[in-house]
Amino acid sequence: MSVPDPRGPGEARPGALPVLLPFALPEDRAAVRLRPAHLWLLAGLALVAVPAWAQGGGGALSPLEVVIKWAPLLLTGFAFNVAISLMAMAIGTVAGIGLGLAMLAEGWILPRLAWCTTQVFRNVPWLVLLFFVMFLVPFQVTVFGIRVPLPDWVKATFGFSLPVMANVAEIVRGAVRSVPNTQWEAAESLAFTRRQTLWRIILPQCTKRMLPPWMNVYALIAMATVQASIVGVTEMLTLTAQVHAAEGGRPELFAPLYGFALLCFFLYCYPIDRFTAALERRFETR
Repeated sequence: MSVPDPRGPGEARPGALPVLLPFALPEDRAAVRLRPAHLWLLAGLALVAVPAWAQGGGGALSPLEVVIKWAPLLLTGFAFNVAISLMAMAIGTVAGIGLGLAMLAEGWILPRLAWCTTQVFRNVPWLVLLFFVMFLVPFQVTVFGIRVPLPDWVKATFGFSLPVMANVAEIVRGAVRSVPNTQWEAAESLAFTRRQTLWRIILPQCTKRMLPPWMNVYALIAMATVQASIVGVTEMLTLTAQVHAAEGGRPELFAPLYGFALLCFFLYCYPIDRFTAALERRFETR
């Protein structure tokens, strides 16, 4: 016959250690998604804001009419932002792959030089790098007696490519390091050289590891291109300020014009963020 335990249900056994059982959050709470209720909320805000914007006083155009009037010009500036981000990302990716592989090279000097370069450009504010390039790079260079101008947008593109290069280098280094050492050992047993192993076996496996963080870097650089307006590049924010001045600097136009710029960047970057999250879930390595 069993003897009942004199301890109550909430009392611990003497000498027993507390145990924290493993748990996991549901997958549907891992990411915030736009739901129909959110869309209805945005639509309601639009219904409230549009009538206020549509009212103009003293014969002047209403804020909504001003946005519609200047939208083609502002969208041209936004396309220039996108072009700068794409070119900076292309240049930085090519340079970053080389820099990341240099950190993995054999020897002592090259990996340390590559590491120092990566750390410098990763840990310096992007605006400081932009000023550094804009004011220290000449306005033109002479190549074989031919003068090649370097406009501000070219220097801004190069300035934005520097932090991209450093971040892509870290992405490449981390992805290669994440591949198990058994892959290298198996390739060595098959008489592959280090270069053949890297290009034919390791890097193809790293593609799915590198793609989501690479897209995150692109989203950041796309939003950071507005900093080019500080150094005189005629992009969307520069055009927005010019439009505001052309309409007399009316205070009621400030929020609609810059809100239109905010909306353009959100509609461009938010799908990139969602696509990146989907790739992370698809390529998740366990």
